[in-house]
Amino acid sequence: MTHRITIVGLGVGELEQLPFGIYRLLKNTTQPIYLRTVDHPVVSELAAEGMNFTSFDSVYERHSRFEDVYTEIVEELLRLSETTDIIYAVPGHPLVAESTVQQLLQRTDNVDVVGGQSFLDPMFAALGVDPIEGFQLLDATAFAVDEAQIRQHLLIGQVYDALVAGDLKVQLMERYPDEHLVTLVTAAGTSQQTVQNVPLYELDHVTTLSNLTTVYVPPVTDEQTLNRDFATLKEIIARLRGEGGCPWDQEQTHESLKRHLIEESYELLEAIDLQDDNLMIEELGDVLLQVMLHAQIGLDEGYFDIRDVIGSVSDKMIRRHPHVFGETTVDSSADVVSNWQDIKAQEKPERTSLLDGVTKGAPALMRAEDIQKKVAKVGFEWEDVEELRELKEAAPEERLGEFGDVLFSITLVGKYLGLSAEEGLQRTNDKFIRRFTRMEQLADRPLVEMTLEEQDSLWHQAKQEEQS
Repeated sequence: MTHRITIVGLGVGELEQLPFGIYRLLKNTTQPIYLRTVDHPVVSELAAEGMNFTSFDSVYERHSRFEDVYTEIVEELLRLSETTDIIYAVPGHPLVAESTVQQLLQRTDNVDVVGGQSFLDPMFAALGVDPIEGFQLLDATAFAVDEAQIRQHLLIGQVYDALVAGDLKVQLMERYPDEHLVTLVTAAGTSQQTVQNVPLYELDHVTTLSNLTTVYVPPVTDEQTLNRDFATLKEIIARLRGEGGCPWDQEQTHESLKRHLIEESYELLEAIDLQDDNLMIEELGDVLLQVMLHAQIGLDEGYFDIRDVIGSVSDKMIRRHPHVFGETTVDSSADVVSNWQDIKAQEKPERTSLLDGVTKGAPALMRAEDIQKKVAKVGFEWEDVEELRELKEAAPEERLGEFGDVLFSITLVGKYLGLSAEEGLQRTNDKFIRRFTRMEQLADRPLVEMTLEEQDSLWHQAKQEEQS
């Protein structure tokens, strides 16, 4: 039978700030007292008054990760409580930034939590900040910058040395200006309290860091920085579509935006072909704009919003990557594609034909390639192409259809060779534009005034220049 574990908060300051009830409990108990760490202002004073205790500081020396330290402490506390009631004392309040306490609460019901003052009250007092304005409390040793709400007050605890501060600085500078003023508060609420303001880029240069140091990052007010935040983009789109917004944006529908999405997608493809990073940033932004407009229209009409869009794709990526988020094992990218198709088929059982998933809105050549790839999976593909002969022999009213057959066959040839008909045609389009533009530059008069032979001569000249 597990005995009781009484968890006590030692507060954040010296003995005078320790609640009398906790002081009396620690002084008068006959139960063994265990401390997560002796590195706390009140411990030495309690020891001087005769309190006996055992600390877990040696556990820190055996592990390089805090997760392992906390796990061993919890296991040891549970083992000790098998034979007797014990007291476990932690800095601050047991339910504020105490991983071992949370783990104990998950592992056993035989726990009593006795409060203590958390570091938050003296921290806000030292900073002169009202928490009702909105704040976050995060752990520097497990910090992920994407979790930071840059419009709120941000407190980051456990910034205990320059190495942790350096890692924290690098992450924060991804979203905050380098010159953003941050505040380091050490031993908040004690007689040793220090408050130091430094620009973010100097965060790891401070020499007074300790396990009692917390970094305060004030909200961002700089408009240029806020414009990089996803919430700002969402607000901008809502304003454009809302009352007093832009008449053009207000008039748009899912249908009216279709051609814009296609245009922006092709402009992005051009930026990729040019290998122009700045242009890619701009064009990716334009594609994202289309997504945001569609999501805002969905919200305005009461059907869905951007969170539904993000949730849908997140769920899909997790579901279709069991080799990353599950227990499935793959040996190659071919296995990944095969798993993807199998999972996709299970998700869409209403599809009865192999070709049900071919996108109707795709460019014709891309659609033909998709069709051919799908039917090839069941062995349905021709070994030779006869459409050119049939086109020559076709009646006038049949030629458009026969011409389509030729184009379909050309994409099939591309498939055999591992080439994309869409990319090949686009490359030829680009080549033609380059050579024709060079013809215009070489001409000594408008092309319209030249004979076909003269134009052809310029074409060959432009072609030779390019090939040389």
